[in-house]
Amino acid sequence: MNRRMFHQLLLTAAASACLPGAGFAASPPPLTPPLSVVASFSILGDLAQVLGGERVRVTTLVGPDEDAHAFEPRPADAKAIAQSKLLIINGLGFEPWAQKLAQSAGYKGLTVVASNGVKTSALAEESTQSNGQNHSHSAGQTAGPTDPHAWQNPANVVLYTRNIAAGLAKADPAGAPIYQANAAAYVKELQALDAWAGAQFAAIPASKRKVITSHDAFGYLAAHYQITFLAPQGMASDAQPSAKQVARLIRQIQREKIRAIFLENMSDPKLLTQLSKDAGVNPGAALYSDALSGPGKPGATYLQMMRHNVTQLAAGMKLN
Repeated sequence: MNRRMFHQLLLTAAASACLPGAGFAASPPPLTPPLSVVASFSILGDLAQVLGGERVRVTTLVGPDEDAHAFEPRPADAKAIAQSKLLIINGLGFEPWAQKLAQSAGYKGLTVVASNGVKTSALAEESTQSNGQNHSHSAGQTAGPTDPHAWQNPANVVLYTRNIAAGLAKADPAGAPIYQANAAAYVKELQALDAWAGAQFAAIPASKRKVITSHDAFGYLAAHYQITFLAPQGMASDAQPSAKQVARLIRQIQREKIRAIFLENMSDPKLLTQLSKDAGVNPGAALYSDALSGPGKPGATYLQMMRHNVTQLAAGMKLN
């Protein structure tokens, strides 16, 4: 075969590879306009954007560093929901205002409850303890409301991912292959995150795995990685514990020599700062619990948030 014939064969093969059905499925063109999606809070907003890519325009109601527990909807929020095609909420009682807001806005689109299928845990009423060993409660305590913070376990976010991708595909059937592919890729990232986090915590003796945080938002992480979390404010970030509860926690910190004390990005730092001072312990870097950080900070995405939290928690527990 001479050089001219060989060159012609190459051109023919290249042209054939560009034809539809020549080995690669043609991607659907971007939506114009993009699918309008509303997420109740920043973590869900991040997941929706990752899975939807260029085919979606995501509006987040409770933004970075904001507290969903204390959120008060504005008229602009009702307008955003009314104009959207898909509403994504956490469920489990985390944002009770969301369904009311959708109803008052006359929302006619689809609603995805991201936590569907999650094996839930209950909080202990009037408790300052979340025991990662078995989620058992101390004597005299009763099971309280469902803990809504299921995203603190990456294995649960695999379910979130699949639920959101299915909702996107239902709202935009033409984009289903893209949403499914994005979900599959993201699940692999979540599994890698889970394996890495498990290794970080496994290197710390079980007796040292004790942490103080502002409010009880880490129960699922506690159970998954066998860590004990203590929180003076219970589940609600704006709750005020009694002086007796705070005193009891201070005594426990001192008795068990707990040094892993962390503020949260969306909680009032006054209580935990004072508690740390009274216990003679310096608090560590802020953790991200119910909200992401703004751009350029350690918790700007869910994956970044979790890696930051795990790194800080592991470093703090090593000091116990």
